[in-house]
This record gives sequence, structure tokens and C-alpha cells, in this order.
Amino acid sequence: MWLGKHLNSSLLSVESLIAQEYSSLAADARRHYQKFQTLPNTLLVRLVQERLREEDCVRRGWILDGIPETREQALMIQTLGISPRHVIVLSAPDTVLIERNLGKRIDPQTGEIYHTTFDWPPESEIQNRLIVPAGVSEGETARRLLEYHRDIVRILPSYPKILKVIPADQPCVDVFCQALTYVQTMHRSNAPFTPRVLLCGPMGSGKSLQAALLAQKYGLVNVCCGQLLKEAMADKSKYGEMIRPFFEKEMAVPDNIIMKVLRQRLDQQDCVERGWVLHGFPRDRDQARLMDGLGYKPNRVFFLNVPFDSIIERLTLRRTDPVTGERYHLMYKPPPTTEIQARLLQSPKDSEEQIKLRTDLFYRNSAELEEFYGRAITLNGDQDPYTVFEYIESGIINPLPKKVP
Repeated sequence: MWLGKHLNSSLLSVESLIAQEYSSLAADARRHYQKFQTLPNTLLVRLVQERLREEDCVRRGWILDGIPETREQALMIQTLGISPRHVIVLSAPDTVLIERNLGKRIDPQTGEIYHTTFDWPPESEIQNRLIVPAGVSEGETARRLLEYHRDIVRILPSYPKILKVIPADQPCVDVFCQALTYVQTMHRSNAPFTPRVLLCGPMGSGKSLQAALLAQKYGLVNVCCGQLLKEAMADKSKYGEMIRPFFEKEMAVPDNIIMKVLRQRLDQQDCVERGWVLHGFPRDRDQARLMDGLGYKPNRVFFLNVPFDSIIERLTLRRTDPVTGERYHLMYKPPPTTEIQARLLQSPKDSEEQIKLRTDLFYRNSAELEEFYGRAITLNGDQDPYTVFEYIESGIINPLPKKVP
């Protein structure tokens, strides 16, 4: 909280997200939270995404407090291109945390929190009405700490190079000073140049996740062409009005319109200074020539190859719960109960027929695209995403191999 006030940044927690008054999504989240005392991953991540689009977060920055709670949430957030510049973990022995929790007291009239040792109110009137809040018993705290330790070890590998652990078993002022010093530092990039990275691959090859990981580690701007078009239409810009008829008729947006939207984004100062990672365009040689002719030339190009059977397995088994909005995968993340499984729905885009059509279209054009980008690096995308990322990272840091004549 102190960091948020000092940096004039917006503080986002589960409690603040569901308390938003003018958001229908937050209203749905409140009802779910009141019933289950937790939120589905998809709903929480959508709340975060919605909140970060608001003007205060865009202009002043933001602090996520206690989010993500699990590795699954971390991956979902990264896939959306939400990349913190600093990650701080406050660490203290469990015995200290249990003792701190046991001493908590709350004023039922004001909601103010006090502590029997560290922050006891001087007024006897307030002292007499303080009560013990729910969920702070030794057993309940130990259970929650066990869950935390189980999840945090899986979250931390998602944030290499930007993570700092600060001992919290010291005066609050000291913790605050260390945290403030850290967030005011700028990370140096390992990249020896300003990266302009292009990721190519069929649907389901993992382009979005790899782009998010690159954006996070190297500070690149994550440019998803499909998302740009949707945002332009939602903003009702002049380009958005040009795009709308094609979206409504489910037709392909003409290349010249796409390029206008893309140019507008790539010409912005953050893309010029920090570099970018682009995915979703170009899809064929003509689009690549159009982009190249306008001066937008990637200095690293990666093709993620994934066998058709693996793409089918990744995409056709995806399901969505229409009640909670939670997303599942029948193989990798099956629903917890038969009741949920019975109501799951599949997106029409995830049908085997649709996937085959789009995959065939990509591979029909990929040979010419690879030929156009003669120094592109081809990778096996059918492996653990962090292994794929290591190969991409190596291709960025190391000089491109010279072609033998």
C-alpha cells in the first residue's frame, strides 16, 4: 500500500477488483466470491485485464497485490502480454506470520485493522469493541501458508531476472525502503541490440505465450496483430470503422487496412525505443513484402513448427464452462467434477475441421514466407514452452549464423 501511494500507482488486489462499482464483470465476480470465497482463473485474469485498460493504470502504472496466486494464472497473464517490470516476494518464517495473524483485531464499525502487539489503539472505547477477524486462527493460517508455499515455488520461475526476495521479518520502514529502491531500478537487457522479433507458426503453436515471455524478460512491446484490430474496432477509431464490416461478416481484413493499424502501433515511441515482438502478421509472402517495403524489418524471425496431431490435441480438447467462464483442457486441465464436465462447451473455432483449414492455409504459405525471411530460425514448438523460450532467447542473444554460399 505504501508503494502504491509513494509511486502514485494503482493498487490491484482481488478485493479491489471485485469491489468495482461500474463493472458488470466485477459484479459477477462478487457473486461468485461471496458463494465460493475464490474466483476461477479465467474470471480473475479477465478482471485484471479489464482494470489495466483504465486510464489511471495506463498513465500512472500499477501494482498487483497477491496476483497471480497460481502458476496457471501467471501463464494466463503472460499470454495476454501483461508483463510486470519488477516482482517482489516478501518472505518471513511461518512462525512469525502465524504470530502476526493471531494478534490481528478489527474494528467492526470502521473496518480498521489493529494488532495487539504492534498497533494497539490508545482509546479504550475502540479497544473494547475490537473483535478477532475470521480466518486468523493458528490452524487456518497454517493451512493457507501450506497452500501458498505449494503455489509460490511454481510461480517464481515465470519471472526470472526481475524477481527480488525481501525479508519481511524486519521493521516495515526497512521493508518499504528496500522495495522502493528495487522498483526504481531499471533492468538491463541481455539483448545486444534493439530486438524486432517476428514469431510465425500455425494456430496452437504457442506464439502468444512466447511473445509474452519475450516481452517480460526483454521489455519488448508485445504486438498481436489480431488484438490490435479488435482494439481499434473497440476504440471506434477511423481504422476501427473500416475494420468493423469485415469483422461482422467474418471476412478477412484487407492487408492495406491491417498495415495502417500496424504502422500506427510500431511507430509509437515504446516500440521504437524498446523493440517489439510481433505475431499474427505477416501470414504470407505478399504481406511480408508489404511490411518490408514500408521499412518494418524484423531482425530476428522464428518459425515454430508443431505436428498437426499435436495442434489437434492442444486445440480440439479446449472447453469453456458457460457458468463461470473458466477454461479447461480435457487432457491437461480436466474439470474437477462430472457436473462441470457435462456443461462444458467447445468453441466452433476449435473444431477439427476449422483447425485443419487454418493449419493447411498456414503451411501452404509458410514455405514462401521462410524463403522471404532467408535467415529465419526454425524451432520445434512441440515441447515444453520454457524449453522453446530458451531456444528463442539463444537465437536473440547470439549472432545469426552466416549462410554458406
